[in-house]
Amino acid sequence: MRIDKYLWCTRYYKTRSIATQAIQKGHVTINGQQAKASRDVLPGDKITVRRDQINYVVRVLDIPDNRVGPKLVDLERKAESQAEAFELLELLRLLDEHYRAKGTGRPTKKDRRDLDDYADDEWPDAEEYLNDTDAG
Repeated sequence: MRIDKYLWCTRYYKTRSIATQAIQKGHVTINGQQAKASRDVLPGDKITVRRDQINYVVRVLDIPDNRVGPKLVDLERKAESQAEAFELLELLRLLDEHYRAKGTGRPTKKDRRDLDDYADDEWPDAEEYLNDTDAG
């Protein structure tokens, strides 16, 4: 089975074309060598997939006939990824949440309009202000 089809069958990528693009970008290696999308996968191969800043290491146990359900994926492969990588991903996610709460940040277009309307109502025009200071 081709590597792009295998990665799609074992649900590492949503479509074969996305898997092919990842392979072309160099995110997939087989037995330590850079993979091409047409490379065949055999039982016993060690595949490394770089996704979401994590290197997933997989040992191929069996070649599936077609796309496998999420609960049955572990029958086709053995995950050998390091637990530290997943802890790092969780730490990065927590850091992102720490800096800015969801929904905060740059004002939306509606927020800017509301701010402009508020500023127009509260502050005098610049010409009126200049005329008052010149007279006094």
